Amino acid sequence: MVLVTLLWSMAGVVTRHLDSAQSFEVTFWRSGFNALALAVVLSFMRGPALWRGVLHSPPVVWLSGFCWAAMFTSFMIAITLTTVANVLVTLAIGPLITALFARIFLRHKLPAMTWLAIAIAGFGIAWMFGKEAGAGVSLLGTLIALTVPCASSINFTALQLVGHDHRNRNAGKNAQDMLPAILIGATLSAGATLPFAWPLQSSAHDLGLLAFLGFFQLAVPCLLVVRLSRELPAPEIALLALLEVIFGVTWAWLWAGEQPSPSTLTGGILVLGALVANESLGLRKKRRLAAGVSQA
Repeated sequence: MVLVTLLWSMAGVVTRHLDSAQSFEVTFWRSGFNALALAVVLSFMRGPALWRGVLHSPPVVWLSGFCWAAMFTSFMIAITLTTVANVLVTLAIGPLITALFARIFLRHKLPAMTWLAIAIAGFGIAWMFGKEAGAGVSLLGTLIALTVPCASSINFTALQLVGHDHRNRNAGKNAQDMLPAILIGATLSAGATLPFAWPLQSSAHDLGLLAFLGFFQLAVPCLLVVRLSRELPAPEIALLALLEVIFGVTWAWLWAGEQPSPSTLTGGILVLGALVANESLGLRKKRRLAAGVSQA
């Protein structure tokens, strides 16, 4: 999951190095290259059955696909309308929304430490970008960015529901394959933005960067996070996803000339501390349970 956030975090700094591509065109090419990469990888993994099954996928797959499409589209449009920092601030509410959805729809009883980690991490994010978000913020960009954590929370909850469907496991059935949902989302995102991106004017330099984003910043980590949804609780995935903020600020600092302020560094320490503490306690608990089972 740390690798996933590392790959996701490259979008902002790479976008800042584009020459001529604008918001909708950036989204179209990134989603289009993402769809191409997924089509190749999933065809290799699933064979001809992939294409026969996509159109007949159950509602949960299409729900996840629409969520992926909203995330792919809104993030890139928002990042071209406002600052990287402001978009990342908005994404920081994702763990809280995911935790609430998991509590409401999945009946998950969250440990007190997870709630505390979410609160500390959220405070750290607010501290990091409080001053930056107060100046020159685009209201439209913020509202568009707000759809990303909402869609991701619905998506993570749906993935969790499928990944931990004990009734299917007990009945000896295979859990629903959710990987095609990413392909559906990328295709929907590219198709929805093409009319607004036309005529396409990206340079060869821009296309190279956008292809990199589509393949490595989207396709690879999204495939990984679907698999991880079978191993990690949805709130924990969303909490770890906050590392994208830390990594994103670092890339912008090193390669886009956006030097973080002292408040950014202080907030980053709070976020990382909350994540490390939550993960460490969770790992210890799992080890104690495993030790108890082995002794029994």
